[in-house]
Formats: sequence, C-alpha cells, structure tokens
Amino acid sequence: MMDTIRSCDDLLRATEALGVLPFFRSGVPGWSVEEHIDRAVWFTDREGPWEWKGQLAFEKRCVYGKFVRNKTAFVSPSAFRDLANWRRGGYSFEARLDEGLVPHRERLLMAYIAAHPCTLSRDIKRGCGFTEGYDGALTRLEMQTYVVNADFRYSVDKNGRPYGWGGAVLCAAEDWLGEEALALPDGRPPEESLERLVARVSANLPGADEAALRRALK
Repeated sequence: MMDTIRSCDDLLRATEALGVLPFFRSGVPGWSVEEHIDRAVWFTDREGPWEWKGQLAFEKRCVYGKFVRNKTAFVSPSAFRDLANWRRGGYSFEARLDEGLVPHRERLLMAYIAAHPCTLSRDIKRGCGFTEGYDGALTRLEMQTYVVNADFRYSVDKNGRPYGWGGAVLCAAEDWLGEEALALPDGRPPEESLERLVARVSANLPGADEAALRRALK
C-alpha cells in the first residue's frame, strides 16, 4: 500500500519504490500520484506535484515525460534503463533512422532537439515550422524514451513571481541523462526489462493486476 504523498520527498520515495509512477490514473487502481496525493496540495495555492515535477526532473532524481499510455509519469533513474530497453526494442534512434523506421515529423523533431538541447517545447515547435502533428510526434518520441523533460520554465509577473503551468523544457534522453544512465548489461532482452518493471511495481503495489500493468507499459 502506498503512503499518502504530502511532499516532494514523499513523491521521490514512491517513484524510487515503484520504478514507474504515472501522474494521473492509469487504468491500474492505485498506480498514480493522483490517487495518493494529499488533497491539500492538489490544485490548491500550496506547492504541490506541479512544482515538484520540475524540481525532480531538473535535479535528475527522476525522469519525467509521457511514458504511460501517452500521459506523464515519474520514472526512477534505475527503472528508466529498463523502460528504454523495452520501449526501444534494442534500437538506438540512429539505428531506427538507418533502417528507415522514423517518420518525417519525428526525424525533424529529433534533429532540432539534438541541435538545440534543453529548449522550450513551444520554441521547438516554432523552430521546426510545425503547423500540425507536433504533439503527436513529440508524444511518440517520449513514449519511445528518446525525449525527456529536463525542466519547466514559468512566466513571471511584475513582482517577479512565477505563475501558470510552466513550459516544458525538452532534451534528448542521452544528452540530458548521459549515455551511462541508459546502459544495461549486454544481452538483456527487452522482454526481460518489461518483466522487471512489472515485478517492481507489483512488489510495491500489492494486488496490482500484472496483465493490466503490462498493457499500460506497452
């Protein structure tokens, strides 16, 4: 049973235990920040998970992005290795390019992000000249673990106080985390990585439906 999340440290502990922790309800009961957050910091004027996500991502204590059912999730650094191995199917982005497996929009986005690391999402969209299809292409790259959120930047009012939801700062996973952060023992098949992820969540979320977890992590 997960404890109530009342602080940034609570959120970090939950992520480290589960490996992967969706922000919102995921189709697996109990497996989300939304279901365990203290209501005093959920859509209130107190600092809460909306602010913590940027802190944890920027400090690299968690990896943050759209990783579960095309929606955002917190992933521990150790679990991200297995998530990347599973989602990429053993392919680096360059290998996908070489085999002609990357659609045009994703190629354009990754080229821009590689040339302009840690750039606001809206500036990437503008720089690539997207008129449509940007959100879908970006989500696919995040789901494949090639792109992560490095931080969030906020507008500032006349008194110097940040406001709003904050703009996502995006970076290629290897550029932000380092090649070694994604390294796994040679020969670990992607399917083994999936089973490791499922086992980790199940061990810390008693009663979780393992078949539903596998579906959510596809």
